[in-house]
Amino acid sequence: MDRPSLDSPVPPPSVVAVIGLGTMGTGIAEVLTRGGHEVIGVDLSDAAARRAVAELERSTARAVERGRMTGAERDDALARFRTFGDLQAAADADLVIEVVDERYDTKREVITALDRIAKPGAILATGTNALSVTRLAAETARPDRVLGLHFFAPAPAMKLVEVVSTVLTSPEATAAVTALVRDLGKEPVPVGDRPGFIADGLLFGYLNQAAAMYEARYATREDIDAAMRLGCGLPMGPLALLDLIGIDTATTVLEAMYEASRDRLHAPAPVLKQLTAAGLLGRKAGRGFYTYDAPGSPVVLPDGETPGDPGTRAAEGRTVRRVGVAGSGTMATGIAEVFAKAGFPVALAARTPEKAELAVARLAASLDRSVARGRLTPEQRDEAVSRVTPAGSYDAFADADLVVEAVAEDLFVKQQLFRTLDKVCKPGAVLATTTSSLPVVAIARATGRPQDVVGAHFFNPAPAMKLVEVVRTVLTAPDVLATVHQVCGTLRKHPVDCGDRAGFIVNALLFPYLNNAVKMVQDHYATVDAIDAAMKLGGGYPMGPFELLDVVGLDVSLAIEQVLHEEFRDPGLAPAPLLEHLVSAGCLGRKTGRGFREYAAR
Repeated sequence: MDRPSLDSPVPPPSVVAVIGLGTMGTGIAEVLTRGGHEVIGVDLSDAAARRAVAELERSTARAVERGRMTGAERDDALARFRTFGDLQAAADADLVIEVVDERYDTKREVITALDRIAKPGAILATGTNALSVTRLAAETARPDRVLGLHFFAPAPAMKLVEVVSTVLTSPEATAAVTALVRDLGKEPVPVGDRPGFIADGLLFGYLNQAAAMYEARYATREDIDAAMRLGCGLPMGPLALLDLIGIDTATTVLEAMYEASRDRLHAPAPVLKQLTAAGLLGRKAGRGFYTYDAPGSPVVLPDGETPGDPGTRAAEGRTVRRVGVAGSGTMATGIAEVFAKAGFPVALAARTPEKAELAVARLAASLDRSVARGRLTPEQRDEAVSRVTPAGSYDAFADADLVVEAVAEDLFVKQQLFRTLDKVCKPGAVLATTTSSLPVVAIARATGRPQDVVGAHFFNPAPAMKLVEVVRTVLTAPDVLATVHQVCGTLRKHPVDCGDRAGFIVNALLFPYLNNAVKMVQDHYATVDAIDAAMKLGGGYPMGPFELLDVVGLDVSLAIEQVLHEEFRDPGLAPAPLLEHLVSAGCLGRKTGRGFREYAAR
């Protein structure tokens, strides 16, 4: 049978076959059916086929209840979906999408069989997110009409679809499938053929690092997940997400990524392999990093790793009645506002009285905005402002029970400050540093009371962000840690415990992900816009990596990445040369008007 030439126009697919009616296949079939296409569902399992039909019936019934479709439209959609138990049913399809098990031999068997069965002009798409699309295409007699079509779970809800072209794929086939994806109301992002593509290529490296952090017992699973949800605004923590994805699936993707990159950050953490070997695959098995009340259930049950009541900590915290805040910048002002609103008298000290008074004025302006938004009454605003006393000398901290420093992120500057605090603060006062990247123990050793020094990393803007990373050193006293936890409770903040190493939890997981995004652009794999869209639409991130880099500041990001690389000495953590070049050129993000994007002058 003659096949169309590479230059033949490819008509828009009308009839679509979906091979494999598991969770993803069923979701894709629903999207296509509701999009007006005739859909042929194929699965060897009659039970899987029945579940797919039942799910489409349930989802369309919900849509009618919510007014998103009429009863007649529902009947038409259900009539367009038929299921079969034999691949031969796909013979008349214009487009065939396989979403069978993520094993190369299985996919090759299905793709080669479809190549023999499908009509000459049909396009064959694989739903893989880890295997080589090029290699699968080369197994067929129509490599120009084979591509990747990577939907994200749950397919009906997630907007992103990565359209994967190989060096063999014809532009006409890519254009036809891209148009179909857009007609479905999805956002097609063009990508090349490499393991993980954009979204999973960035996501799984981050998930792997989180698993390694848990395995090293650096922080608990609950604290790791809470830190990334509250510190980065992510919809799920990394370990809960691994349980949802499937630990075996994550291991397979990471193995493929490591084989291609040889980047140690992609080598699956041993704990992932151990959980997979034990059959602890996450939600679908009822147990993974967390324990669930039944296989497939989202309900987490307490188990041996579940933390006890915070009130049962081994040490009792010290009494905190008065607070000192050192600094006059955005972070210091925000922290002072948080304490003042919680009822603490606050001494805000800066290098000069004028700087301290200006900081209190900014604090008052911030509270004025809260009043305007209805979050505070004018009386509450006045009470909070009255609790803050500006000072031009750190002697104002003489009676403070807790002092929080928020000065420049420079080790020498912080050590000098802590030497001063050691002299002026009363015995037993807790001294906290808000550093995000410097070793807390090096700051503590500048004093004669290192047992009283702790890290309390607030996030910006402090009044809005709930997370505080509580950083213990090898010298920090247990009652000091307990004190910070108690104070966080009063402030309505969420404390997470971690050890004293570069990046703590959030930055240690966030900035390698940002660095890998820069490497994708540097390697000409994808554009800034495509990567930002992929992570927002496919990963549920509130901001794309390049949006975030430009907001944080490329110079700040580079400094953090340099600290991480220096501490862990992993080649994969070396800052991307493109980031270094932009910083050298003075392109630092929004604050300079140009970073990865250009911004209008304010």
